[in-house]
Amino acid sequence: MTIVDFVRNNLKLFVIVLVAHLLPMGCSNGSSQVPETLIIPVTDTYHGVEVVDNYRWLENGQASDVSRWDEAQTSHTSRYLDKISYRENIAQHLKALYTESSPEYSKFHYKGGKLFAIKDQPPKEQPLLVALDTPSDLGTEKVILDPNDLDTTGLTSIDFFEVSPNAGLVAVSLSKGGTEDGDIYIFEVETGKKLSDYVPRVNGPTAGGDVAWKADGSGFYYTHYPREKERPADELRFYQQVYYHDLGKPTEEDIYVIGKEFPKIAEVYFESSDDSEYIIAGVANGDGGEYAHYLLNPSGKWTQVTRFEDDIPDVLFGLDNSLYLLSHRDASYGKILYLAPGRTKLSQARMIVAEGSNVIRSFLPTKTKLYVRDMMGGPSQIRVIDLIDHSETRVPLLPVSSAWGLTGLEGDIIIFTNSSYTEPSVVYSYDPAEELPRKTAMVVTSIADFSDVEVIREIAFSKDGTRVPINILRNKGTKLDGTNPTILYGYGGYGSSQTPWFKRDRSIYLNNGVIYVTANIRGGGEFGEQWHLSGNLTNKQNVFDDFAACARYLIDNGYTNPSKLAIMGGSNGGLLVGATMTQNPELFKAVVCMKGVLDMLRFESEPNGVFNVTEYGSVTDPDQFKALYAYSPYHSIKQGVRYPDVLFTADVNDYRVGAGNSRKMAARLQTIADPRTMVLLRMSEGAGHGIGSSLSASLDQKADIMTFLFDRLGVNYGSKDIE
Repeated sequence: MTIVDFVRNNLKLFVIVLVAHLLPMGCSNGSSQVPETLIIPVTDTYHGVEVVDNYRWLENGQASDVSRWDEAQTSHTSRYLDKISYRENIAQHLKALYTESSPEYSKFHYKGGKLFAIKDQPPKEQPLLVALDTPSDLGTEKVILDPNDLDTTGLTSIDFFEVSPNAGLVAVSLSKGGTEDGDIYIFEVETGKKLSDYVPRVNGPTAGGDVAWKADGSGFYYTHYPREKERPADELRFYQQVYYHDLGKPTEEDIYVIGKEFPKIAEVYFESSDDSEYIIAGVANGDGGEYAHYLLNPSGKWTQVTRFEDDIPDVLFGLDNSLYLLSHRDASYGKILYLAPGRTKLSQARMIVAEGSNVIRSFLPTKTKLYVRDMMGGPSQIRVIDLIDHSETRVPLLPVSSAWGLTGLEGDIIIFTNSSYTEPSVVYSYDPAEELPRKTAMVVTSIADFSDVEVIREIAFSKDGTRVPINILRNKGTKLDGTNPTILYGYGGYGSSQTPWFKRDRSIYLNNGVIYVTANIRGGGEFGEQWHLSGNLTNKQNVFDDFAACARYLIDNGYTNPSKLAIMGGSNGGLLVGATMTQNPELFKAVVCMKGVLDMLRFESEPNGVFNVTEYGSVTDPDQFKALYAYSPYHSIKQGVRYPDVLFTADVNDYRVGAGNSRKMAARLQTIADPRTMVLLRMSEGAGHGIGSSLSASLDQKADIMTFLFDRLGVNYGSKDIE
């Protein structure tokens, strides 16, 4: 429906629309006039509270009127950014940082004596699927699938892959344009040849998708989204179930296995035993952190092992088909339980790793060891627990670093990746019979220069007295005279933690005198599940209080001042910066809000929004509505307030966070904020929430963000890394 059709069907609004169309819009700090935005009020009533939404029409990204509005806004933004003299130099600098670095490997699977991995190899637009005979010799690498050959536009990406038990075949989910709507194809490992099998609608945004092979490799179980005519159009991204596909048969003959009892917002993943005879189907109840687990035995029987209320987020197989379970029941930092082979009742489990002073983030059982990856408020450690004598040792890591990707090889040997704020990632192999881990051939080298950077970890105190760590990256010898341009980054949700990891484009900020800060605020998992729960649902305001406290700490301790301070975040982090800027506009000069959740009364009506109800709450609940309405960034904008200058980025194909959030927030700010507030919106096409975006599209967006921040913070750009 076009706006003309809408008005024709709503004649009583015609005068309002006409007047709104004629109203002049404010200018952004002397830049060209911002595009006009129609006002078409829609009133909703929540628990007796009337809420007027003037820009509901901007939610419909398929409407031609909205597409034209997007184009006008993006052109306005481009005109401003493109006239900044160093924008192209920044773009070239970013391109060099990525294309002149070595490839990076991740998402390892070890099967049949081969190590399978995703290889990120700029300047290729998309990562590849490869297999190596050994992680110590890249010369043994074989490319199984290069999506760049399938699609020269760079818009087709690998969502995930799963190798068959004999390592002869691999199932790959492929999606286009960042949509994450993935279909399964089967490839021969030896030749890269694609088989005729095709299974549609296996992967999706938020709920994801997965495959688990049958032990004999004759077929596989997969996550099945409803297909057309199976459910109404607005339910096709929900009701995920498990189906089975026999190789060589048409997908129309696939067999339903389990899932009719799963919730609408089920998010299913699989874990297979070492012999592939047993499969665990993990079922998340949306994004709030509740999980149930179902065990498939060789006879084909499914048994429920855990329920949502059991607080068991993760279950893995031991090599003898025993079960290891991470539990948060009466253990916010986590403990590990053990179920002997053949046992499926949680009451039969015994604790083998008690809750400690650090948060258990993941674990890996091997032949005689249990590897436990802990997080210490952000940084990582890896413990090695002997399953026989229960002795404990630690794997040496980089100081103040992150470790991830624990993958078992033969026996007790594993590989893992280690990185810090200033050191690129290295994949190490570790044999507990040896004292130190060994570097494999998978070592990232980068021209990004962090040689003059130091990392300081300090503590801010939130409104309620909670201690909130902040990680400050700054050049050595930085004077704390309150004049430094500073960027504060955060997320604060879903139990997702901010950890020390290498990000090459940060070097451009730091080498141009910018201080870069990340905050370990509530809502994340840095200090256990309670840290997460104290920042979700009706506790969400704690997250914004924490972030504002971090900003005040930086100002009060001489790092910067409000005219030199910017905040940045994406997705849930976009909500974070949106709420913080509307609650504390005086603290900041600039804001970058990427793909933000900004209208908290409408998010659950989006195609994927219901998955987030277990994290944010629902407007159908009176108490949750009250909390949501109180902090909703879109509804918190006040007439005439001088807000920080803000750049919104959003993506047309984003099915995790609808672009309507950013459109509406930008329109409202442009209309009623102080005219001196610069409000820019950058819309992308052929991209989604960031997963699967092409390299060139990603770098182009990074260049715009960096240009905006340098311009607003008064930074004099130079190209130290590539000189």
